[in-house]
Amino acid sequence: MTTNTQSSRRYRLGVLLGDGIGPEIVPSAVAIVDAALAAAGVDPAEWVELPLGATAIAEHGAHTPSSTLDTLAGLDAWLLGPHDSAAYPEPFKSQLNPSGTIRKHFGLYANIRPAKAFPGGNAVVPGTDLVIVRENTEGFYADRNTHAGTGEFMPTPDVAIAMGIITRQAVERIARSAFDLAQRRDKRVTIVHKANVLKLTTGLFRDVCREVAAGYPDVAVDDFHIDAMTVHLVRRADAFDVIVTENMFGDILSDLAGEIAGSLGIAPSLNSSDTHAMAQAAHGSAPDIAGHDAANPIAMILSSAMLLEWLATQHDDERLRDAAARVEAGVAAAVAGGTCTKDLGGSSSTSEFTAAVVDLIGA
Repeated sequence: MTTNTQSSRRYRLGVLLGDGIGPEIVPSAVAIVDAALAAAGVDPAEWVELPLGATAIAEHGAHTPSSTLDTLAGLDAWLLGPHDSAAYPEPFKSQLNPSGTIRKHFGLYANIRPAKAFPGGNAVVPGTDLVIVRENTEGFYADRNTHAGTGEFMPTPDVAIAMGIITRQAVERIARSAFDLAQRRDKRVTIVHKANVLKLTTGLFRDVCREVAAGYPDVAVDDFHIDAMTVHLVRRADAFDVIVTENMFGDILSDLAGEIAGSLGIAPSLNSSDTHAMAQAAHGSAPDIAGHDAANPIAMILSSAMLLEWLATQHDDERLRDAAARVEAGVAAAVAGGTCTKDLGGSSSTSEFTAAVVDLIGA
């Protein structure tokens, strides 16, 4: 890693603490990003905290106030903590949740979810280092596949119907994201589908991905049915590089891959479009441990590193890429040295782990 001394803009980054453990893990990520930016010679970020979640309901009468969305639009990117929408009072509990509201509002069509094992990190399959590229706007998820309303309905009290939407445009877009990423990694893409049963919908997904693959002759391509893919991940997750799939399959596979790599607590993700990006840990709000300084902040921290990588590309600022590498190296060094939270077999608190990574980045 090298420090680039060129002058730069001051980045404005949103902070959405969320619910549960969010107010603990998001500040952890902020502190570590601050340390990495300083070490890489980047001007300190301007952090803009905005209301969201249960506190926003109490203070603004909405879990995602319009003022929050308006402010986010003017920022360079933002960090989103987990939300506990299942615990919201009605009518907020039945509404599109905060992360879904933001994704839909800004058209964040790509959900990038790495799963990378750490030495000493309790991985089920040591050596796992893959990325799941999940289409984020369609599929069987009721909150994402219609312009208005939802994709679920009940014609009678005893019949429930869900629509699964797959469009060529959305598949082409996510496939290009996957193949572009593969060219920066090990040049291998695996397409996951269920075309033997869902012949038209996931068959279209598979076929369009194959069409896009023709434009990337240097990238090796294979494909698996979703049920077979779960078995392959459990047995040989270390054999895969980039996995591209539709919304629901991607959600399921990424949780599985996170646990295989060591813990869902280390599973980061980035939601992005061509113009906006949001760092968001793949796990939930863990209300049972909220306030106990026990949560693993790694997923949120590494999500923030992904955000720095995205910003580096957007603004052609290699110092941000350097800062992202410093975050990743600091986390890996802390875990390798035995500093980690309970879910990884350690005894460190959230704050202790954060302080250790900050010290390693500044060393």
